[in-house]
Amino acid sequence: MIKIHKNQAIPGRHQKSIVTDVFYQENNKKKPIVIFCHGYKGFKDWGAWDLMATTFAEQGMFFIKFNFSHNGGTLSQPIDFPDLDAFAENNYSKELDDLQTIIDRISDTKNPYHNELDVHHIALIGHSRGGGIACIKASEEPKITKLVTWAGVSDYAVRFPDKKGLEDWKKKGVVYVENSRTKQQMPHHYQFYTDFKENEDRLTIKKAVNKLNIPYLIIHGTDDTTVHYKEAEALHSWNLQSKLELIEGSNHVFEAQHPWTESKLPENLREVVSKTVSFVII
Repeated sequence: MIKIHKNQAIPGRHQKSIVTDVFYQENNKKKPIVIFCHGYKGFKDWGAWDLMATTFAEQGMFFIKFNFSHNGGTLSQPIDFPDLDAFAENNYSKELDDLQTIIDRISDTKNPYHNELDVHHIALIGHSRGGGIACIKASEEPKITKLVTWAGVSDYAVRFPDKKGLEDWKKKGVVYVENSRTKQQMPHHYQFYTDFKENEDRLTIKKAVNKLNIPYLIIHGTDDTTVHYKEAEALHSWNLQSKLELIEGSNHVFEAQHPWTESKLPENLREVVSKTVSFVII
């Protein structure tokens, strides 16, 4: 039987809690740890992520997913984006700090799940923008033993506006991006860009991937219109020890959607999970 503990608040480093879920079989056996990082305008409860987490737990892993502290969710409402003020103050550095907090917490012998954990076997999975965060953290944190990116981005710099757009952003102090599903106008304060520039060397995904010396699996759909599969090919080219798996005809979320009302994973996401499980448990 799978144990599921949802919406546990972990204190973050930036005055916001990191809301976390864990999925595992309670049997006092040491299990590989898998930590999942959601993407841009994402959250831990999106779509089929609960089903996905349960599948990993059924295969003998201790699975953790969480909301980045400034993703716009709250402890009382972790789904969607009730706290747009927090969203406006998010940046890549904060997300890296949040992920480090999760890693430190799960590695601590005082962790209430300690008897269930193999702290010498910690894998990161990052989806979309979270893939870049996972790459960077895996390159700098020796506790990470395996890395997987799903539809992961290869470059943060190219996602910022052009020179005129940056000038307008700086002048106004904020830029808005519409959430096509919720129709919210989601704000980014200019600090998002200045934090990137101040930490650009660290936040260059290519440099992180070049430095990786752990097994790295790259999975991407060939019909992804959000992050083109050429970005997966770039990631692979920067680390020839990596393994690239293209899912023919699949989109950015491997045919899942939010909300997900089916009792099974969509076929493409099921394939992604299967390939990832095999990679992690080898």
